[in-house]
Amino acid sequence: MTDPTPTHDDAHHPGGDTAPGQRSAGRTGQGDVGASRDPRPSAEDPTGTGPVIRDRRKVDPVTGKARKSASSSLTGASTGKGGTSSSTGQSPADRLDEAIDIAGTPPSAEQLEGDAVIAAAEVIAARAELAERTDDLLRLQADYANYRKRVDRDRALAGDLGRGEVLAALISTLDDIDAARAAGELTGPFAAVAEKLEATVERFGMERYGEVGEPFDPTIHEAMIHEISPDANDGPRLSLVIQPGYRVAERVLRAARVGVIDAG
Repeated sequence: MTDPTPTHDDAHHPGGDTAPGQRSAGRTGQGDVGASRDPRPSAEDPTGTGPVIRDRRKVDPVTGKARKSASSSLTGASTGKGGTSSSTGQSPADRLDEAIDIAGTPPSAEQLEGDAVIAAAEVIAARAELAERTDDLLRLQADYANYRKRVDRDRALAGDLGRGEVLAALISTLDDIDAARAAGELTGPFAAVAEKLEATVERFGMERYGEVGEPFDPTIHEAMIHEISPDANDGPRLSLVIQPGYRVAERVLRAARVGVIDAG
């Protein structure tokens, strides 16, 4: 026959059942101190491994900087009409106060002035560097232009020198042609060849000079004979051309050998 008298466990929980997640003091022998935690996951402990610690401090203990609140970053993105937030109902002034509270003390006038001075100094330095780079570029362009001019001048001078050497080598042949013409022996096919040769050297810039009566110039004339005459009142002039001179532009290939008459 079963004894209806309740036991020690039944006195705590009517019906003789033990509450979930707890053990009776009679079974553990430690009273309420020995009550164990429910190992099943819950809202406080999603993993069921232990207590969850959430750091809600507004200042980072490592960097010392204010932490940006997730709610404040979303406040400006959802604002309704009238300048208030559609989700929190905060006005722009309230959001500004909240941002100042999160970030700390707002910058002072001295700090703002210092930042403006630093920005102005950076602008001045950037402009100075730009002016320096511009000067370097202009100097480089001027150097390149001078180089181009010098190269062109040297190329032209080299061409003139080469052309002058070839024409100077033909002067003796031209002297022979002049002698044959003066003797009346420049006839037939030889005369046609001589005319073509003279036309060719003229096309390349070779000029023949030295005529009787033109003023004497010691830079282009070589005086072989000097005569004195009271009739030569207009300065020394050429009285005789022994050999004509040849030149290309300002370069004398051979000075004209002449006789000079002067008043003395």
